[in-house]
Amino acid sequence: MLPVDVQKRLYAAVLSDVLDGMGFRSQAMRPFVRPLDEAHILFGRARTGLYMPVYSVREGENPYDVEIALVDDLKEGDVAVFACGGPTDRIAPWGELLTTAARARGAAGCVTDGLVRDIRAIRATGFPVFHGGIGPLDSKGRGKMMEADVPVECGGVLVHPGDWVFGDADGVVIIPASAASEAFATALAKVDSETTTRDELAVGAKLADVFRRHGVL
Repeated sequence: MLPVDVQKRLYAAVLSDVLDGMGFRSQAMRPFVRPLDEAHILFGRARTGLYMPVYSVREGENPYDVEIALVDDLKEGDVAVFACGGPTDRIAPWGELLTTAARARGAAGCVTDGLVRDIRAIRATGFPVFHGGIGPLDSKGRGKMMEADVPVECGGVLVHPGDWVFGDADGVVIIPASAASEAFATALAKVDSETTTRDELAVGAKLADVFRRHGVL
């Protein structure tokens, strides 16, 4: 199936259900990870960044080196996944300038369990950003990206580079790359079944009868 079919027809809840059925029961990020704009759909391949807390900046050091390199290397359809060990009240890796740079490269969005800032400017761009909180802090001297494109834990989910990221108003789900084709195909079929179920319920069919026929709830 085409990625556009996934983005237009699927949603986080059905992907979470399907992954549960496939034995992947820890793929939904924790509830504190929320979209800046609930109307946005986030969908793309993960490019990961691993942060750690810091408490100083060495003289002559550029604390943004790894972060800059990752953002400059984003490709069309990439999702920046910035793992900050959140929830956090001091690491804010994402703001207007990174949004502007990522958007110009065709990236699909960002998800972080850290804080974001410049939120009015980000919302004005229409760029999908999912965050672990909002705050005005600069990450300099508070948090630093140590490695890029490595497995990370973000929002309680293990994310590998190249995994698929899907986010909507219900939250963010990570679809392992190795299971993506099966998960997407199964989810699209489930959406069709849910449409039939919804139509029958809307005209007064009993929930028990509909569930017995279709097994969808």
